[in-house]
Amino acid sequence: MATTIQNPSESPLRYLPDRLRGSFPRELRDELAACAAHLGAIEELRLRRGRPASLTTANGNRLLRCVLDGTALDSIVNVLCDGSLYAYRESIARGYLSLGHGIRVGICGRAVAQGESVIGVYDVDALNFRFPGHVLCTGAPVADLLYASADGRGVLIYAPPGVGKTTLLRAVAARMASGEHPWRVIVIDTREEIGFAMEKRRLCLDLLSGYPRSLGIEIATRTMNAQLIVCDEIGEASEAEAIAAAAGGGVPFLA
Repeated sequence: MATTIQNPSESPLRYLPDRLRGSFPRELRDELAACAAHLGAIEELRLRRGRPASLTTANGNRLLRCVLDGTALDSIVNVLCDGSLYAYRESIARGYLSLGHGIRVGICGRAVAQGESVIGVYDVDALNFRFPGHVLCTGAPVADLLYASADGRGVLIYAPPGVGKTTLLRAVAARMASGEHPWRVIVIDTREEIGFAMEKRRLCLDLLSGYPRSLGIEIATRTMNAQLIVCDEIGEASEAEAIAAAAGGGVPFLA
C-alpha cells in the first residue's frame, strides 16, 4: 500500500481523473463499485487485453467478470498519455506512468530493446493501477534513529513489495521536516509517489519530482544544501555512486 488517503469503504475510482474514469467500460465501473462495497480497500486494479481484469485487496486477488478487448484497453492507454504516447515514451519504457494522488500505473507490452535498455513499448497488454491504501504510520522510531546519528549516518529500509516502505519514507520525511526545529529535507521523487499530499503541508521540505535519482541527489547536495535526502527504490550503480558522494560530504540518507 502506498499512503494514507483511501478510506477502506471508498472506491479507489474516486482518485482517478474524471476523463480516465469515464474511459472505463460501464461494465467495469459497475463491477468495481460493487466490489468496493463489500471487499474493503482496493490496493490494485489490473486490466488485461482479452483476459479478465482483477483486483488485489488485503484478502488477496480476485478475478472480475469484465474482459477488455484491444479497443477498450487502447482507449484507456490513450487517455493515460493525454493522446500522445510519444510524450510519455521514456516513462512507459521504464514500465510505469504516474497519475498524481499517489497513484502509479504499471505498463507491460512488447518491448523494443537496445542492448540491456528498453527504448520503447508497443502493443500494451496490461495496466496495473496501484491505489493509495489506508495505513497509519508516524515514522517516530526511524526519525529517532536519524536524530541520534551525529556522524551523518542514514537509514536504509528494505522489505518485500507492498508492505508500506513508501508510506514509512513519507511519514519519516514529514516528521523530520516539521516541529520546532525542522531539518531541511529534500525528497527525490523520481516516480512522483513519495511527495503526494506533502505540497500543502507546513514542512521544511522540497521536492525534486521526476528527476533521475542520481541527478536529484547531486542537486540536493550541491545546490539545495540538504540536511536529509529521501529517495525510494534505489538499486542502480549510478545511484549508489551518487549516494556515496553525498554521504562523504556528511549528508544522511533515508532510502
